[in-house]
Amino acid sequence: MSTLELRGRVATMVSSATDGEVTTEEILTGGGSLAALGVGSLAVLRLIDALDDELGVQLDLDAPGTHLDDFDDLVRTVQERAVRDD
Repeated sequence: MSTLELRGRVATMVSSATDGEVTTEEILTGGGSLAALGVGSLAVLRLIDALDDELGVQLDLDAPGTHLDDFDDLVRTVQERAVRDD
């Protein structure tokens, strides 16, 4: 999956985790902090479950190198873990 496709897929997953309160477009154009966009802690937990279920990427909030607040860092982390897990 290309980086552009992954960005779109993760943005859709983030939006779903917020029950649509934050749109995919807002995530893709807003950049930066997910918290600033209104993605709360419950949505982050839902996102972690969705990433595992849909992409097979396991993220541990306490693990070093796990970046979930910044969207671009999140996509990079997912991409790195997906490649590593293949």
